[in-house]
Amino acid sequence: MNRYQKEIRNHTEKEHLVKLNQRKILEITGVKEVDSFDNEEFLLQTVMGYLVIRGQHLQLKNLDVTEGIVSIKGKIYELTYLDEDGQGKAKGIFSKLFR
Repeated sequence: MNRYQKEIRNHTEKEHLVKLNQRKILEITGVKEVDSFDNEEFLLQTVMGYLVIRGQHLQLKNLDVTEGIVSIKGKIYELTYLDEDGQGKAKGIFSKLFR
């Protein structure tokens, strides 16, 4: 990939930021899609890969699809990125989600 292609790619991809306030409010940018969610777990596809959020009494507070912004309210216990090179771990998580 040459320098020009990298610059174009960087301008088209949305910035990915994760802001956690007092473990109660989580704000995420750069979200491509919300794959699944319930009151204990969210699975989000972000520009940096899949992100799993686990907690208790989780609620979708705000969803802006055009801007790629998601806000989640509840008690946040865990944030985990599923890397493509960690295929075994990803398969285990996905198999639990899609039983």
